[in-house]
Parts: sequence; C-alpha cells; structure tokens
Amino acid sequence: MDDVQPFLENVLRGRNVPAERMKEVAHHYELVGGVSPLNAQNRALLAAVKDEFAAHGTGLPVFWGNRNWRPYLADTMKEIADAGHRRVVAFATSAFSCYSGCRQYREDLARAREAVGPSAPEVDKVRVFYNHPGFIAANIARVEEVLGQLAPSERESVRLVFTAHSLPVSMATAAPYEAQLRETARLVAEGVGVPDWDLVYQSRSGPPSQPWLEPDVCDHLRAVREAGVEVVALSPIGFTSDHMEVVYDLDTEARECCEEIGLRMVRAGTAGTHPAFVAMIRELVEERMQENPVRRSQGGEGAWPDICPEGCCVSAARRGPVRG
Repeated sequence: MDDVQPFLENVLRGRNVPAERMKEVAHHYELVGGVSPLNAQNRALLAAVKDEFAAHGTGLPVFWGNRNWRPYLADTMKEIADAGHRRVVAFATSAFSCYSGCRQYREDLARAREAVGPSAPEVDKVRVFYNHPGFIAANIARVEEVLGQLAPSERESVRLVFTAHSLPVSMATAAPYEAQLRETARLVAEGVGVPDWDLVYQSRSGPPSQPWLEPDVCDHLRAVREAGVEVVALSPIGFTSDHMEVVYDLDTEARECCEEIGLRMVRAGTAGTHPAFVAMIRELVEERMQENPVRRSQGGEGAWPDICPEGCCVSAARRGPVRG
C-alpha cells in the first residue's frame, strides 16, 4: 500500500484531479491488498508474446517498460541500449487514438530516448489497432463466453453495453477516439449477433466543472432498466486487460448498481492473453520490420497509418507535433 499513493500521483500528475478522488481510488487498491492486477497481467502477456515470437521464428527479444511505475520506460530503454540494440518496435497496450492512449506514449518514448542519450535506439511505435481482426476476434470470443452463461430467453433479449475510459471532451474532440470505439463496438456486436448495443464511459477522474464523455455506465444502466431491459452484458472494449478500473468500476460499482435496480448483469473479459490478440501483437511488430507488409484491418475503414497525422490527439495542455 505504501506504493499506491506515489503511483497514483504519477498517473494523475498535471490532470487537476481532486485530492478526494485520489484518496477514493487509493482505497480501491486497499481492497485488493495494494497490488494492482495489471502487474501479473502484463507479465502474463509478456510471456505469451515471447512464446508467440518463438513459435513463429520472429527472433526478437522482448522488453517491458511502464509509464507510471517500475520498470520505468527510461530504465528499460537504457537496458535495451546497454544490450546493444539499435532499433526497437514499441507496442503500447492501447487500441485507440487519443492523447493519453497514443500520442502521450510517443512523448514518453521520446523522453526515454533523451534520458538515455546518444546510445538510445531508434523507436518505431506500432499503429493503433482498434479494427485489427485479432483485437476484434479476441473481444468477440470474450463476449461469447459470457453470453453462454445466459438462458436462451436472456440471450434473445440481452442489451450489449460496451465501456471505455471517459476523457475530457476537449481531449476527445481532438482525436478520433469516439469514432474508433464505435467501429470496434459495431464489429464485435456484429460478430456475436447482438443487434442492440450501446457505448458508454467509465472511470471519470476530472473535476466536476470539466465536461467529460458521457453517458456514465451506471447512469446508463439505470436508464435501460427504466426502459424495461432485464439483462445486460458489459464488454470493456476500451481496455486490453482486466486491471483495477475494470475490476472495481465494473465488477464492484456497476454490479452493485445492477443489484440495486434489479438488472441482471454479466461482464465480458478483456482481450488479455487471448491467442488472437497475442498473434495480433506479433503481426503488428512484423509489419514495422517489413518493407511492404500486409496491414490487416476489419470493416471498411482500413488500417490506421504507422505515423499519426501531425495534429492528431493533441492535448489542450500540450501542443506541438510528435512524430512516430
């Protein structure tokens, strides 16, 4: 628990989050013994990617660096440089375009290279993957798993509710975040054959005076219950692992809301270490290593470019071009 407060200060630095909200989030970690579930999930993903690389002869070492806690990205970059590597492909566990989900990672990588100095390797960050068939397939499989828990009559009437991290409206309007989320939701809903679906938001952390993306997941659950819905399936497509914001905000808060209003709720897992998702990571890495790669995507939008448009995903507090 001693690490939780400094970790949250790293996460929320510069975001004008009220102190009371930070204490509230720290309590969420206290409920699970102060250990973020993300740590073990990242290690499991790391192991799965190494196995995938070995099975397909990719032949690359794999390193892990964090933005907000050990192992910090700058330390990992130094480890890579000290090992003699001169070019790196970077994969961030974020599928969608927004400042905190894409551009900030590019800034983090640039700062880590600056901290290492002249020996730092060149870094190519892979594209966002909201419509990659591997990401879609993994989420379809997770939703199918929970729909299989429902009785046939419940399956016929279930309301599928996709969730993603809310953002300040000022940040969301500078990025294709919402449009990408809706495309992912559409493809997953189509894949599981559920025509009635919604996209909602969770895990808001800003001051009440600042507008954030809505509707909030619990507000939406109350609204659909009032409209006569009896069964919902939540799918956190905005996330790639079942970390604290999924485990607490959905499995605790949203479930308590559903119990209070008499709404049956099941919750799908995230992509995690699903084989289709792990294979997608390998494909994205191999794309950046090839001159004329096959750039797979699903739906009609095509693959997102490797180098984001110069003005994409700017933050109101941070301006200026960041190259890939």
